[in-house]
Amino acid sequence: MEFDSNIFTSSEVDDCSAGTRVDKFLAQNISELSRSQVQRLIEQGMVSCEDRLISDCAYKVRKGEEFQVELPPLEEANPEPEDIPLNIIYEDEDLIVVNKPAGMTVHPAPGAHSGTLVNALLFHCKDNLSGIGGVKRPGIVHRIDKDTSGLLVVAKNDLAHRGLAEQFAEHSIERTYHAVVYGVPNPLQGKIEGNIGRSRYDRKKMAIVQMGGKRAVTNYKTLKLCGNTAALVQCNLETGRTHQIRVHLSSIGCNLIGDQLYVKSSKTSISGVSQELKTFINRFPRQALHAKSLGFMHPRTKDFIQFDSSYPADIEELLARLNLS
Repeated sequence: MEFDSNIFTSSEVDDCSAGTRVDKFLAQNISELSRSQVQRLIEQGMVSCEDRLISDCAYKVRKGEEFQVELPPLEEANPEPEDIPLNIIYEDEDLIVVNKPAGMTVHPAPGAHSGTLVNALLFHCKDNLSGIGGVKRPGIVHRIDKDTSGLLVVAKNDLAHRGLAEQFAEHSIERTYHAVVYGVPNPLQGKIEGNIGRSRYDRKKMAIVQMGGKRAVTNYKTLKLCGNTAALVQCNLETGRTHQIRVHLSSIGCNLIGDQLYVKSSKTSISGVSQELKTFINRFPRQALHAKSLGFMHPRTKDFIQFDSSYPADIEELLARLNLS
């Protein structure tokens, strides 16, 4: 095993190791990494073999193969409280429901150490956030993408964190998203199922994978149509995987308008609208996805509570221009 900067290179797989799971092989071969660390790195798209990303922890290594394991950059110390305005929908002694704006990262990560929701929550809640999520993610039970707007629930103590986490694990949380997509879903209503894992070709992307990955289920319903140009689609999640809605809708030919990662607007065909509207659609600056409603059982009172949020101004304008509002 060799180590260069932030990249480990394993020794070649020999006869004795052939057929071993890749996570087990790398943990045995690279003493600096535990098996659980290797598994997390595989999920993050940090493990490759001959320029091919390894996305399945159960992949069986073959004789002669050599693996590269890249470590992500070290994160800075604990996030600092920052006086950032929050759109608070609900708050009590146990939890806080926030309407997150597009452009705000949920918790600190490489390249985003300040200006996050966690920084804002630390200032607002002082020391009243659950510690289960660790110093980088206090109170965070779930998250939505940086450029997705909408509702998030945050735990203010460990009782709430455990209660909410259990509901997410049981898929009993009710989550409704609204997406504005290119084209028209066919059929107009249905269920999309397909395991989601890291793309073999681009580690920034997720993809539906035939082997490995995690089970993902999205129920969708078309709410309104703009001819054959675009549609407003409601998505209800049975599972919560990274980029789930973006990947699943893309799989049925309905990429989210504004999605900079999964669709190139220059390659998207739009017909039946003015050039001005076509330009506006293709220049929409972020994925048109909004976490519209959130419902769950309050971990202390056991009452079911539900919240709804209005569209932000940019999606309101997009819907108005497409006559979808």
